[in-house]
Amino acid sequence: MTAYLMNRNSGSRLGTRRAAPPALVLVGHGSRDPRALSTVRTLMERIRELRPGLPVHLGHIELNEPLLPDTLAALGTGDAVLVPLLLSRGHHVKRDIPEAAAASSAHVRIAGPLGPHPLLVETLYERLVEAGWRAPDAVERRTSAVVLAAAGSRDPDAAVDTRRTAGLLAHRLGVPVVPAYASAATPTVTDAVRALAARGRPRIAVASYFTAPGRFATECTTAAPGLASAPLGAHPAMAHLALHRYDEAMAPTLAATA
Repeated sequence: MTAYLMNRNSGSRLGTRRAAPPALVLVGHGSRDPRALSTVRTLMERIRELRPGLPVHLGHIELNEPLLPDTLAALGTGDAVLVPLLLSRGHHVKRDIPEAAAASSAHVRIAGPLGPHPLLVETLYERLVEAGWRAPDAVERRTSAVVLAAAGSRDPDAAVDTRRTAGLLAHRLGVPVVPAYASAATPTVTDAVRALAARGRPRIAVASYFTAPGRFATECTTAAPGLASAPLGAHPAMAHLALHRYDEAMAPTLAATA
């Protein structure tokens, strides 16, 4: 990754020197819950450990500092790839982040949101296991289900992405997985739990489809009838996924300079 581009200021005397790669800027939503900021900072450190030499920064859409415009301003006219710590398409991905990028002086590429992706499904599975989920036997499978609790959005593409993750998780678990939302979309977790129980599936777990702890994640956990997993958090797979999205955004440049 560090060898793809010659230093713009190197000149012929330093022809073998390579520029630092474009910075990876994690774009968090922001939360009043202090655990959210701590989680994102831990994720940043894991990314740095996986790829030493890659500059990694953080910018928030709201509620926490540094805000994304301030992070981009600090980069000046440097190169950066914005990696949203968001799990689906929606207003933040389509509007807020591009607008912040367009207003900055930095040379910016924007990666896709983290989801849907198989690495998220594996993280969801492991968080459920940590919370006490065990694979149901043949009898239990007929009465088991999972509610995938997500933030919610009015953008229909967000629901499409969440449903796709639910389908992948259902395949992984071998039981139905129903998306539910904390806001802006239906059903709620409570409604999804009630509907599943009415269909003869009382053994219900709630999978927390949030990148970090916060109000929505807490509300969804509280609505769980029993087992509820922790948010995705700083799971190692999340660091690998953030780097994967960075590499995807960089792929056209690498191909052009190959």
